[in-house]
Amino acid sequence: MASKASTILRRALLYVPSSSPKFLEKSRSLTVDTIAYDLEDSVTPGLKASARTNIVKFLEQPRPSNITELSVRINAVSSGLALDDLNSVLTAKNLDALVIPKVNRASDLHFVTDVLRQKLPERHKEGGENPVKIIALIESAESIMNLGEICRASPYLSGLIFAAEDFALDLSLTRTPSLTEFLYARSAIATAARAHELPSTIDLVCTSFRGEEGLKTLEEECLQGKGLGFNGKQCIHPTQVGVAQRAFAPGEKEVEWAIRVVVGDEKADVGGRGAWTLDGKMIDAPVVGKAKATVERARHCGINVDAVREKWKDQEPE
Repeated sequence: MASKASTILRRALLYVPSSSPKFLEKSRSLTVDTIAYDLEDSVTPGLKASARTNIVKFLEQPRPSNITELSVRINAVSSGLALDDLNSVLTAKNLDALVIPKVNRASDLHFVTDVLRQKLPERHKEGGENPVKIIALIESAESIMNLGEICRASPYLSGLIFAAEDFALDLSLTRTPSLTEFLYARSAIATAARAHELPSTIDLVCTSFRGEEGLKTLEEECLQGKGLGFNGKQCIHPTQVGVAQRAFAPGEKEVEWAIRVVVGDEKADVGGRGAWTLDGKMIDAPVVGKAKATVERARHCGINVDAVREKWKDQEPE
């Protein structure tokens, strides 16, 4: 399971309004794991049709070189607008993923899955290459209670996103700096995604982004989310992307420790030792598994793992 969960990088998912041709073009210059071009909250009802036209035209052009994944957030299935969104955006050749808001139950994803299979049968037949992936926004008490069925609802489901503001509205919560009011929901989402081997768990939006204080708050939120099992962050401004992508990549000391564990374990295995110590700490199978996942994620993040491994090639188990 560790390797599967590390194969897709969505350290930052940045929302860009599809109603703005200016913002669409500006996004080409960004370096980011995932952009979600928005047809939902950032687009007023009167601009929905033109936003669809904008994003289809944009996705027909050559892919931006520094954006790994191009996705579109459509309107909720319950809004009555989702089918029009899908009929438009599924014609675009460079669409990698769909972000589906307000997923409350499995039937929401059944609907999207059926449309994908009807509109793009070659990409979504059994064994088909490069299907459009689905990322589901979890926004309500109902969706938290239905996480199991949601995670099983589609073979194209690739991750979960926690929408804190809508969740707070649903439960009449007040967001506080500690974010403790969201602890249960965030833990439930991260745990469910892991249990169902979904590669991505993307944490709540940080509403502070201006100045040094805003970026400090963002970094603290990222590290807190990482500690809860999330591996990415929603971003609402380009200045947030760099902080999020650094926070959700393994740090230098984290990578070095992981490689030391992996190298030491290879030697311990040759010697027939199932458990050993490193710097006075016990190393057993779960620790080794986590270390291997860290090394794999570091490699996906562009970190020179081989150079670090060369540095620690003589590491011996204690």
